[in-house]
Amino acid sequence: MLKNIDPLLNGELLNVLRTMGHGDDIVLVDRNFPAASIAAGKPIIRLDGVNVTQAATAILSVLPLDTFVDQPVTRMQVVGESESVMPDVQQEFAAILKAADSNNAEMGSLERFAFYESAKKAFAVVVTGEARGYGCFLLKKGVIFS
Repeated sequence: MLKNIDPLLNGELLNVLRTMGHGDDIVLVDRNFPAASIAAGKPIIRLDGVNVTQAATAILSVLPLDTFVDQPVTRMQVVGESESVMPDVQQEFAAILKAADSNNAEMGSLERFAFYESAKKAFAVVVTGEARGYGCFLLKKGVIFS
């Protein structure tokens, strides 16, 4: 047993988060995301029964975000809408992000297929049970300075 570790952070996910290096991305997505084809052999971690905001809260409790980029978190844009449109799931994620790291709270956004291309370069994919569409995010790992 470990103290102060969110129980959603299973051994496989903790290992991936620990193994990632500075600048590596992890993809946190809803249940509709094409994880197997995007990951192409990279780790896929399933958190079925957990929504994306619960998973984000757990992950951001241990993952430092990159402070050397303007937007260490990127969301998938809603198809056919302006870049500024953010569905409820993305607004909730933004609130969690601000609470976890108010200095790194601004999210970038990518068009759907550009998001897929960026996700292909990620270290791993975390698939949640999130039922709402556009619950898809890239998180760039930072460093911890002692």
